[in-house]
Amino acid sequence: MKILITGGAGFIGSHLVDRLIKEDHKVVVIDNLSTGKKENLNPKAKFYKIDICDEKISQIFKKEKPEVVFHYAAQINVRKSVENPIEDAKVNILGTLNILESCKKYGIKKFTFASTIGVYGNTEDLPVSENHPLNPISPYTVSKLAIENYLNYYKREFGFVLLRFANVYGPRQITTGEGGVVAIFIDNLLNQKIPTIYGDGNQTRDFVYIEDVVEANILTLNNSKRECFYNIGTGRETTVNDLFRLISQEIKTGIAPVYEFPREEDIYKSCVDYSKIKKELGWQPKYNLKRGLQKTINQFRMNNY
Repeated sequence: MKILITGGAGFIGSHLVDRLIKEDHKVVVIDNLSTGKKENLNPKAKFYKIDICDEKISQIFKKEKPEVVFHYAAQINVRKSVENPIEDAKVNILGTLNILESCKKYGIKKFTFASTIGVYGNTEDLPVSENHPLNPISPYTVSKLAIENYLNYYKREFGFVLLRFANVYGPRQITTGEGGVVAIFIDNLLNQKIPTIYGDGNQTRDFVYIEDVVEANILTLNNSKRECFYNIGTGRETTVNDLFRLISQEIKTGIAPVYEFPREEDIYKSCVDYSKIKKELGWQPKYNLKRGLQKTINQFRMNNY
């Protein structure tokens, strides 16, 4: 099968590219390398350095004729979206519409969209299920929800898969952007820098390892349903303080964090119910947090330190 992946040089996208090529798919990557890295690119993938907002995207679809598209290119930094919501919307909404219009024009079969559990906003009902009311509280999460709604229009043209990710972490994660706290802590501690925790550190996140996320994508690829949406997480809350403690223990450092005022756009507690994808596709996370952190820290050490 020929598969096109936007953001295929980025964190999640590059891991997905590797897996798809391993399974003998033909893969085309679109990435402008603004946050993605050339060293992440699989040499067996065909690469186009281009922005998703570029009108020439259509020519790539015409030439390559992909059957399936995984859309992972995005502006992923929540803070940047608050500082410049217009730029965030330009990339995450208009850029995605540019991709969707090419999908429509050239007859793709399935479109997979990387959304976020941030579309639920702050909620006391944890773990949160897919039918929970949606209340995004940052321009970034508003833009993700906007595309979710656009997919209700485009579904008349092709099937779609909507994946709402918890905080994905693992090798190749950059130290900025949505859910980057694991990479930030590891990078700081390996470099003997003092990390910053915003708020009291008792805010919680649902940390899901990259290999589990890739597996979820692979399972949806073979799903025959015309439209589907799933939470992808572990169903476990971890405080930022506990995350820092686990990473510190693994790195064996006594560096203490500094605490600063919380950020208004940050969700306080976050955790998802993944029972829907478990029931329908048999997916469940295989990595607990300790094991995933060990693999991530080892990779950071090998690559950068």
